[in-house]
Amino acid sequence: MTLKNVKPSLNKIAKSLEEVQDSREFLLKNTREIIILCSKSIIAVHKGDLITAKKNLKQAGTLLKKYKKKATGGLSRYLITPEQEFVEAACLIAIVEGKEVPSDKKLAVMPESYVLGLLDCVGELKRQVFDKIRMNKIEEATRIFEIMENLYLQLYTFSMYDKVVKEARRKIDVNRILVDDVRSVITEEKRRTELIKILQKLEK
Repeated sequence: MTLKNVKPSLNKIAKSLEEVQDSREFLLKNTREIIILCSKSIIAVHKGDLITAKKNLKQAGTLLKKYKKKATGGLSRYLITPEQEFVEAACLIAIVEGKEVPSDKKLAVMPESYVLGLLDCVGELKRQVFDKIRMNKIEEATRIFEIMENLYLQLYTFSMYDKVVKEARRKIDVNRILVDDVRSVITEEKRRTELIKILQKLEK
């Protein structure tokens, strides 16, 4: 018995692993730009600059499509975070514009990325609600809150898939607190608004 077959096999495996490692490093380094662009897109939404938000999102989408070609096989897991950020930004823009939230197919992302992105979007919607309240746009704040709450309710059952969708349960627990907090604020604000209307009528 000899080891004549071992060396060529190991050489072949080493070459394959080196290629995988290079692709991994490439994805980790270059997908950061996607994450940054999506973050800028979300910031622009909160500033009311939807043109910039869409521009950054489009750039992120172009890069994501490009890097997917590198993420073959098991390497696809390195796209979960950038895809997650992409979903979060895309859905936030859609909700603020009063449009339908895009599907995972429309965004061309993995199921896990889609769920995690939607979960993160709930937190951004809280900020939108508070911003609208500060601007005295109660109806718009209520509209966004209703979407926020319904989104949470539809995602709630995904806590059972926590072993598959990493951090799903933790994010859902956080979202429950966020929804409860915003509901209290919305309720109080509606009461305040109604009281002001009553007082204004009495003054006439």
